[in-house]
Amino acid sequence: MQYGILGTGSVGQTLASKLVSLGYKVMLGSREKHSEKALIWVHDQGHLAHEGSFADAAHFGEILINATNGTASLTALHAAGAENLLGKILLDVSNPLDFSEGIPPTLSVSNTSSLAEQIQWTFPHTYVVKALNTVNHAVMVNPGLLPEEHTLFICGNNGEAKASIITLLERFGWPFSSILDLGDITNARGMEMYLPLWLRIAGAVHGKPFNIKVVKAE
Repeated sequence: MQYGILGTGSVGQTLASKLVSLGYKVMLGSREKHSEKALIWVHDQGHLAHEGSFADAAHFGEILINATNGTASLTALHAAGAENLLGKILLDVSNPLDFSEGIPPTLSVSNTSSLAEQIQWTFPHTYVVKALNTVNHAVMVNPGLLPEEHTLFICGNNGEAKASIITLLERFGWPFSSILDLGDITNARGMEMYLPLWLRIAGAVHGKPFNIKVVKAE
């Protein structure tokens, strides 16, 4: 399996490095090939690591991950090319955080839609799955950083696509019992709208890794 990751920030590089450590070939994509951050990452990661443009990464990957800044995600995916997204699973880990008015950020889309839905509407022949956007990059690939089991949300319209991503999440160390399927892609609204609270919790715990746990009655 080959993965194409859009975005060379801390989230994209963390996910890419984890995938390489698991033995997958990975291409890290940025606006233009040969970006400094991508080249350094390739040098550090070895022969399974590759870099290129958004289009290169989308063409390379059998499964794709959107790890771009949420307000730029649609632009990045258009640059990747609809033909390179056709029929592929796209794991969307981004959040529509708008920092234009300072900190704390607002959401560029909420309530009646979500970024994940906009991506799905724009690329209807791509299987968009939302997950991992409710934890920081360290917890994404190492849930064992926290001392007890905690909850990861997932949603998407295609059951087989979600199953493929759940299998990947299990390889990252997430127990199946921790993964809560919320249903179709419209549930990304709630997952993304959790971020204003997430940011405030992060401040209250002074930036230490954390997550929440859904506890239900027997």
